[in-house]
Amino acid sequence: MYYHIVKPQETLWSISEDYRVSFQTLVRANNITNPNLIRVGQAILIPGLPNPDQIPYTIHVSTSQRTLTLRRNQTVVKTYPIAVGRILHQTPVGDFVIINKAPNPGGPFGTMWMSLSKKYYGIHGTNDPSSIGKAVSRGCIRLHNRDVEELARTVPIGTRVFIRP
Repeated sequence: MYYHIVKPQETLWSISEDYRVSFQTLVRANNITNPNLIRVGQAILIPGLPNPDQIPYTIHVSTSQRTLTLRRNQTVVKTYPIAVGRILHQTPVGDFVIINKAPNPGGPFGTMWMSLSKKYYGIHGTNDPSSIGKAVSRGCIRLHNRDVEELARTVPIGTRVFIRP
């Protein structure tokens, strides 16, 4: 089971949107009597997501280096070049998990989309391979299509993603 730790300014509604889980599902799963009274540091069960501590893989993104590093049990498996968010649309910094995968989303998302536990953000392919290595996206992490497909075959839903400057 996966537990989200409430951060400042988060509401149960915003958490439900980030994880694409209905508000009522979160209320029921967490036995919350007053949804307006969640507190910073509180653990909120996110139904349907596995425990990331049981997954040997982690993803580490460096926005300044423009790299995504896949690790298995803390050992580097592979490092990929990426594109990141441009000015006014920076890639969010923080700790997230992959909550779903969608093959062939089309358009600028290339051949694979993996949603992060932050609404509107993901790791995806691209229809513009020349953008890799640049700060050009609207905040998402772009990889070459072959790289995102390889990554998606390797990591399961629930994999932790650590994004740092």
